[in-house]
Amino acid sequence: MTPSALERWGPAVEKTLQAILPPEEQEPVELHRAMRYSVLAGGKRLRPVLALCAYRACGGDDPESVLPAAAALELFHTYSLIHDDLPSMDDDDLRRGRPSSHVVFGEAVAILAGDALQTLAFQLLASHPAGARLSARRARACREMALALGSTGMVGGQVLDLRLTGSGGGVSADDLLRVHRLKTGRFLEAALQAGAFWAGAGAQKRRALLSYGRAMGLAFQIVDDILDVTATSEALGKTAGKDAAQGKATFPALWGLDASEQEAQRLLSEALRALAPLGPDSQELRELAHFIVNRSR
Repeated sequence: MTPSALERWGPAVEKTLQAILPPEEQEPVELHRAMRYSVLAGGKRLRPVLALCAYRACGGDDPESVLPAAAALELFHTYSLIHDDLPSMDDDDLRRGRPSSHVVFGEAVAILAGDALQTLAFQLLASHPAGARLSARRARACREMALALGSTGMVGGQVLDLRLTGSGGGVSADDLLRVHRLKTGRFLEAALQAGAFWAGAGAQKRRALLSYGRAMGLAFQIVDDILDVTATSEALGKTAGKDAAQGKATFPALWGLDASEQEAQRLLSEALRALAPLGPDSQELRELAHFIVNRSR
């Protein structure tokens, strides 16, 4: 069952993405075609929706004003997917049910499209929500995202993941947890913190969202690893079974499927408990947590 937040905000995010991306006919056309091709290929739009739900849970009352900044999170996510799929990284020819960017446009344009999406995303984060009195909130969200995506966050996690690939039985649980706290978790945490900053939330609510994000970031990756084993390429929209074929360290390979599923459920409970300080305003985030852990793709 699709959470109400995805049904409510997904179409609004989609419309915003259509508007903020450069048109295909604008030069350089091959770059802008590649940007639009990957961003508008579908997807859950989970990170923008998490940010919007955090904003609302922290008392934000003008979600339309933060939609461009929330949509920027999808640009960050898409840039990371384009680069992940490159032959020098995960080497995957399928993404969101169709050929990956480098297959269609070539590696050089794919890399540059990812770079351009990242810079456009920071431009949007620095500009929204608009208004001089909100400049400090914009700056805090930008800083949080830069830390989450850089060498001490997602990019650093990708390097550690590359280091572990092919290492077989030498990978410990601590190694794998460290990789995915950086590679997956930090971005989800930052999306939630951005929503809190836009709303002007206090420290208690930000701490609650941080704890929720830490639990859900790991749960998301565990479920991703499980689905790579149990789901089809058609269902996933990317090549199933690729992790095992490449000798990648995964939670099912380390713990087995049953234990991995149990850990995902434990993290779900931990995330739901973390939302207590937000009270009933956190209902959308609760629904999203259940969706993340119990999804089938």
